[in-house]
Amino acid sequence: MSDQPRFRVLSLGAGVQSSTLLTLSAEGIIPKVDYAIFADTGWEPKAVYAHLDRLEREIAKPAGIPVLRVSSGNIRRDALDPHHRFASMPLHILNKDGRPGMTRRQCTGEYKIKPIKQKVRELLGYPYPARIPKGVFVEQWVGISTDEFHRAKDADVQYMRNRHPLLDLDWTRADCTRYLASLGLAGTPKSSCLGCPFHGNAQWRHIRDNSPDEWADVVAFDAAIRNGNARANATGNQLLGEAFLHRSRLPLDRAPIDHVTAAERAAQHISAQEADELESGVADGCSPWACRGDAEPSQDDFGLTA
Repeated sequence: MSDQPRFRVLSLGAGVQSSTLLTLSAEGIIPKVDYAIFADTGWEPKAVYAHLDRLEREIAKPAGIPVLRVSSGNIRRDALDPHHRFASMPLHILNKDGRPGMTRRQCTGEYKIKPIKQKVRELLGYPYPARIPKGVFVEQWVGISTDEFHRAKDADVQYMRNRHPLLDLDWTRADCTRYLASLGLAGTPKSSCLGCPFHGNAQWRHIRDNSPDEWADVVAFDAAIRNGNARANATGNQLLGEAFLHRSRLPLDRAPIDHVTAAERAAQHISAQEADELESGVADGCSPWACRGDAEPSQDDFGLTA
């Protein structure tokens, strides 16, 4: 029995860290991956899709690295479809007694991890429900930098073993950003669903101020999701409260997204967006094995403190 992986695969979210890994691999600075897999939720920002196209065209293809796009469906459409089983988004809830809450986060597992696992099984030659022999595994690279080392985790199946090359390189997110900028990729966007409830104020402002059609889209979704997802309502599991995309638990078009957080005010050497992300506990976008939205924000994020 060999302890060597059948192949290397990169979990490509098309954000800063995973774009860095793909580029380092393509340039031969770190070993070459055999595949890069992008799990498409169907509701990524246009900038993410455009960046992914560029990575594939200018970085991956010349290096002979196939970029495989996989999907479990369209998260936005599924949430509003009463006939479709929906994996819950982490919506901010205002209960009838005024207490705040949050719905369960199942979307990462359903729309990110599940399709990647399915593709890896297919590539190994053991599609579900085939049993994968003991000792058969792939090495999967995940973009976790040193400032997020505590989020580095292994996969939950024996046929995938996670590795975090940026930790081996001792690279921070800032190192990744500088490296990408040196290659003309300074505009690498944040990878996450367009309407992710873990967005900070800076991210909401960016959508509103730079992409009016996407802003209209998330405002409409926020209103449509007020009573929870459509499938739950159709099956008699109505939400006992109201759901919101913004952590203030106000309608998105009235939420205090223009409030500048304490981190933004204090920031001198980092961008306003990076400062907002640090304040909110969300250092980057949605990573399949390291969702970055685990921290609840302070009251200052809401614009409710002096």
